[in-house]
Amino acid sequence: MLDLGRLRALHAVSVHGSVSAAATALGYTPSAVSQQIAKLERETRTTLLERQGRGIALTDAARHLAATAQQLLAIVEKAETTLEERRGQPMGRLVIGAFASAARGLMPAVLAALKAEHPALDARLLEVDPHLSVDLVTQGVIDLAVAHDWDIAPLPAPEGQERAVIGDDLCDLLVPAGHPLAERAERAARRPLRREDLPGQRWICQPPGSVCHDWLVRTLRASGHEPDLAYQAAENHTQIALVAAGLGVALMPRLGRGPLPGGVLALPLEPVPVRRLYALWRPGAARRPAITETVRLLGGLWPQRTG
Repeated sequence: MLDLGRLRALHAVSVHGSVSAAATALGYTPSAVSQQIAKLERETRTTLLERQGRGIALTDAARHLAATAQQLLAIVEKAETTLEERRGQPMGRLVIGAFASAARGLMPAVLAALKAEHPALDARLLEVDPHLSVDLVTQGVIDLAVAHDWDIAPLPAPEGQERAVIGDDLCDLLVPAGHPLAERAERAARRPLRREDLPGQRWICQPPGSVCHDWLVRTLRASGHEPDLAYQAAENHTQIALVAAGLGVALMPRLGRGPLPGGVLALPLEPVPVRRLYALWRPGAARRPAITETVRLLGGLWPQRTG
């Protein structure tokens, strides 16, 4: 009989594309995942992974087995959901995927509350980009995703996937103290800046491929100018440090931002850029008390985590 844990490891490798990424998602070490795959190869008398350059590739047999594993994991999830629903208490394993600033600004309080109120629940966190988290929910890699979209870039959701609004995260323009935009706003009696005031700036932003990067480019182009993306860094705190050094300006949401250092000002924009946060989960898991309780806490703790 095939071992479910080994099938889960193979499925994770097929989804994430490498042993190390699968290990991160599962909360194991890469060597542990490799051992699980090696045992599965011996059990099935089949080669499942092949070297390809510096990485690995799944064989045809492995891809078929991984597809079957996804079906089996869905059946197991259905059984676990039924048991948890009958007991009426959050329990078992719950993997939550959240993007970086939500992982920092919202999830610590949510995970601490789950741990304190529901000791039978093994809640885990995986930091993942929003554009990836939706597919990971569908594939069964994570149970619940905290994702976001922007006013001009709606979040795609596969048919049948359920979602709930967590809250709206407002965005400010960060500038160095003494920057001309700050002086302009001061001269205008604190009139909020408009997007038409932004041409000619050197921008600090996330790298291409991220939702925030795409939103910034589309927003500034819509106001009639091509942005000069001079500095690109994935981490918000790095972007803030670049602003503090006087190198440029940045548009940054408030969630997970933390107190700004001296020499960095947050200026309001009109209209206010907004990103909306959602919780997403598979319809088959909608009855899980662990899902409903986590969604409740995400919404209940949201006002305490932004300002």
